[in-house]
Amino acid sequence: MANIILIAAIGKNFELGKNNDLIWKIKEDMKFFQKHTTGHKIVMGYNTFISLGKLLPKREHIVLTHRNLQREGILFFHDYSILKQYLSSIDETVYIIGGASIYKLFLDEANELLLTEIHETCSDATTFFPKFSYELFDKEILSTHQENGIIYEHSKFIKKK
Repeated sequence: MANIILIAAIGKNFELGKNNDLIWKIKEDMKFFQKHTTGHKIVMGYNTFISLGKLLPKREHIVLTHRNLQREGILFFHDYSILKQYLSSIDETVYIIGGASIYKLFLDEANELLLTEIHETCSDATTFFPKFSYELFDKEILSTHQENGIIYEHSKFIKKK
């Protein structure tokens, strides 16, 4: 079974995005995302895939979508149960990178959440990370930063056994 990790940057109210884009573009957080996901499979929905604009280097892209798409270098799955079956057949780390509905699908499957917890809110956010029970996880703050007046923490939530 794959080691499933959800990775996201969220605001105080679990805000994820606005109009299919990130709310906060924090340079150091982009480096954090790149450091963790490089060399791994990344799973996303169609809108997240489109928002990337290009394939991310040194990552295997997996897209869950109802659209009938094919593109070299990308695995497309049209059914969550088939994707889940595929992930259960591999023994490697897989990062779930969004969007909101994909995070929700995989939240219970995740062994770990890597969250950038941004100490800000966005009143006009259009997508949100799914609420989860903090009691199910052990939290470790990996680092605290400030960039352009925005305070944030990189936190690791490990599912309790």
